[in-house]
Amino acid sequence: MINSRSLVAALALAHVALATLPAQQVAFDRTKAPALAPTPPLTVPTATTKRLANGPALHVVEHRELPLVQVTLTLAGGGRLDRDQPGLATFVANLLDEGAGTRDANALQSELAYLGASLFTSASWDFTTVSLKVSRRNLEAALDLMADVVLRPTFAAAEVRRQRDLRLASILQQKDQPNSLASLAINQAIFPKGHPYRSALGGDSASTAALDSATVRNAYDGSIRPERATFYIVGDLSAADAERLIATRFGKWAARGPERRPAPVLVNAVRAQGNQVILVDKPGAAQSVIVIGAPGVERTSPDYAAISVMNTILGGSFSSRLNTVLRETKGYTYGAGTGFAWRPLPGPFSANSSVRTNVTDSSLVEFFREMKAIRDIPVSAEELARAKAYLTLAIPGDLESVAQIAGQMASLSAWNLKLDELRSFVEKVEAVTVADVQRVAQRYVPAENAFIVVVGDLNQIRAGIEALRLGTITVRDVNELTKE
Repeated sequence: MINSRSLVAALALAHVALATLPAQQVAFDRTKAPALAPTPPLTVPTATTKRLANGPALHVVEHRELPLVQVTLTLAGGGRLDRDQPGLATFVANLLDEGAGTRDANALQSELAYLGASLFTSASWDFTTVSLKVSRRNLEAALDLMADVVLRPTFAAAEVRRQRDLRLASILQQKDQPNSLASLAINQAIFPKGHPYRSALGGDSASTAALDSATVRNAYDGSIRPERATFYIVGDLSAADAERLIATRFGKWAARGPERRPAPVLVNAVRAQGNQVILVDKPGAAQSVIVIGAPGVERTSPDYAAISVMNTILGGSFSSRLNTVLRETKGYTYGAGTGFAWRPLPGPFSANSSVRTNVTDSSLVEFFREMKAIRDIPVSAEELARAKAYLTLAIPGDLESVAQIAGQMASLSAWNLKLDELRSFVEKVEAVTVADVQRVAQRYVPAENAFIVVVGDLNQIRAGIEALRLGTITVRDVNELTKE
């Protein structure tokens, strides 16, 4: 227990310490945010580019801070190669590490764990990706395992059946997942039949039930090919060493069978004529999932920097207008946001949140109030400066680790862009004006021509939504929604 003499002594020492502080520290005003220094010039890593004789490209960045190496292999195609078999690309990608070479899935993971390596396989709409991270001293042994996964997957019939059954169970569960239902509904509204983005990336029950070893093997032969391959190698090795190690394992990789190509895109995304409301009934739901969507824009658009700034202000950051109103001010939700899906084919714009059932209509009012405000009223200079800082100051943090650098290179490559594009992006963001923000908001934020999806308990929310008179209302059945 502190006695009075000790307390007096402590207070005296504190008084002396405060007296010796510089005047500007004693007078520091904690009610004001500290001023930010000018943004320093962005320095991006330099990549060395090579190409193996059989086709794969190599982009190598020496990063010697830690004895780690990241090897990311991307294969152009992904879900756009599914054609009339939705979900096939992701199914093949998931099976690559479920048995390869002479090892089953357990043996493969055991060896990776012994090496302290992590290996992941996945597919997006536009790429199949195999990612390896390992210490430099175990790189060669880990690359042997990666080569088995890429070049010698077993696709055992029993494993194909097991993964197929797991996926069918997952698709069945989606009927009880409001977020999944909302995603399906907005994609089916924006992208008509024949567009690759209409179907779920993971497929549907009909396409999944038809999967077997022969189908998987044919899809693998047609899509996992050296001419589609690019390696992004970042870490504690030289470009020459990287080329030698990759060439030893992948230099004789040869294509097998006819190449699988994406179906031609003969239909365009649909822009709503006036707001169109799509309701999906989820009886008993404690929350309503709201997604407001419209066709997006190309990543290569000259408006990309201005759109990024505008979206950051509207809903692209925690301190954005939408999140502040719906979460902090109103308490309707844990979070709300907006975003543009940047893909080689333009993805959608969406504004979304999960809100309490009893404030579904009130939340829709706030969504449209904020979307109209950013179109009609110029943003403040303070908001503009904060959004610019949010975007530009985050970029160095996206280039810290070997995995982040490889990921940035792989992401930019979808539009044939290099790491230097990040420096150009900073310059373009800094040049965005208040007028630019309003201009792109008026062009790309759908305040009057949007698809509005609400998944929730219609007995509780329908009357309130109808009273808003947002637009034409359609009710979608869950079974009909998920069978496509």
